[in-house]
Amino acid sequence: MAKAIMIQGTMSNAGKSLLAAGLCRIFRQDGFRVAPFKAQNMALNSCITKDGLEMGRAQAVQAEAAGIEPSADMNPILLKPSSDMGSQVIVSGVPIGNMEAKEYFSYKKSLVPKIREAYDRLASQYDIIVIEGAGSPAEINLKQDDIVNMGMAEMADAPVLLVGDIDRGGVFAQLYGTVLLLEEEERARIQGLILNKFRGDKTILDPGIEMLERLCGIPVAGVIPYMDVRIEDEDSLSSFLDGAGSLEAAKVDIAVIRFPKISNFTDFGVFACIPGVRIRFVSSPGELGNPDMVVLPGTKSTVADLLWMRQSGLEAAVLKLAERQIPIWGICGGYQMMGERLEDPEAVESDEGSARGMGLLPLATVFEREKIRTQVTGAFGEMDGIFSELTGKNVEGYEIHMGRTWIDREEGAIATARIRDGIPEICRPTVYLMECQSDSKKVKMDGYSRGNIYGSYVHGIFDSEEIARIVVDALMKQKGITGMPAEKMDYRAFRESQYDKLAEILRKNLDMEQIYRILNKGAENGRTED
Repeated sequence: MAKAIMIQGTMSNAGKSLLAAGLCRIFRQDGFRVAPFKAQNMALNSCITKDGLEMGRAQAVQAEAAGIEPSADMNPILLKPSSDMGSQVIVSGVPIGNMEAKEYFSYKKSLVPKIREAYDRLASQYDIIVIEGAGSPAEINLKQDDIVNMGMAEMADAPVLLVGDIDRGGVFAQLYGTVLLLEEEERARIQGLILNKFRGDKTILDPGIEMLERLCGIPVAGVIPYMDVRIEDEDSLSSFLDGAGSLEAAKVDIAVIRFPKISNFTDFGVFACIPGVRIRFVSSPGELGNPDMVVLPGTKSTVADLLWMRQSGLEAAVLKLAERQIPIWGICGGYQMMGERLEDPEAVESDEGSARGMGLLPLATVFEREKIRTQVTGAFGEMDGIFSELTGKNVEGYEIHMGRTWIDREEGAIATARIRDGIPEICRPTVYLMECQSDSKKVKMDGYSRGNIYGSYVHGIFDSEEIARIVVDALMKQKGITGMPAEKMDYRAFRESQYDKLAEILRKNLDMEQIYRILNKGAENGRTED
């Protein structure tokens, strides 16, 4: 069975996911077969595995850092918040329904066998498992039947590295308070403390570190500087995405609508890596301004977020930009909003029943209980508007959505078929955005374009080689900027370089000899001794 090491934090967003990804890359560089694991994840950012199962995006990123294919075993329980009180519950990659928080709290203990099975499968295939916790292990109101922090550490018999976020202030109180609130056997599992996101002269911390080690009886394994690495975040809009690039230097300004239940915002990471492009996430008409392109991203609550946009005045502002021929591009939930009708007769997606769409495309979406989960590869069909150069370009990504989208009215004479369960379903579109292969069956309803209005169900659509460059070049040309073609972006190669950069920073600032001692000695009767 694999050796295990676990990263826990004093709070959410302390940097657990990034440190876990960095350790995955370091262990891989050192010749080990390594895999990530998080028993329970709560996030709207998710992805689809090759076998059509859904998992948290953070563990997919960590798997990429480890150089392996993502597997739903790496994240057996995923909670996707659908309201302030409830979430869609996904177990072993498959949604089992929506639950209120209290209902799930009572139910989760029954999921322990699923967690054990997933972990054991990974542990039988790899040398090292890097386990990530969630939130804080010292949430004393939630510790009963814990399955993701110390409960998971006990299941895997894993030693723990506890991470505190110094950038928010009070890091010594964070770490000491967390240790103090744990039970004695839980404290014994913590074998190293890490201060994360430090800016400044490290020697200033030395007196505090000495006192912290004395109070906790646990060595500090490293002080990690605030890192400028462009690696996808799990739960929040990362700094390299939101406002990336200076407004003054920006040649292209892309505004992304920040829905209350925004999901898969990492679809736009490639643009933040192109010089001269600025990405902004906006929540009001005043913030929207006059961008060169507007993106309606994915959302967990399409109807509710459409109504939010309507009530806030953002919908009217976007429609005015569309009238001026400013390109509007919707992805997944954003694509569904762009149609003329959204219907939810079984209250699968909301309690609204039905809603009027934005009317940008002649489409209607009907929400169904079956969730579409699939990876897709294919090519753009005939593209309309300023992005016509995308026609025929290869693309790949994944679909993850409730509901299917159909042509709402007959606009053209071309008939085509979408194959569903081996049966053709005849539709009459004007222009299809994509022609994809999904589960070895030809699919022709993954997107649509009309004029400068574009929509697609495919997440990751901009990541394919050349796609982002063509989009940026077209936007520059629209503004009359010539002689400055955007660089061709190999986004995968760029991500690989960022994992290597992360590993290099961690090697310089973590005591890796100590971490290997912790890993090799494990949790034998509690904390290791030097």
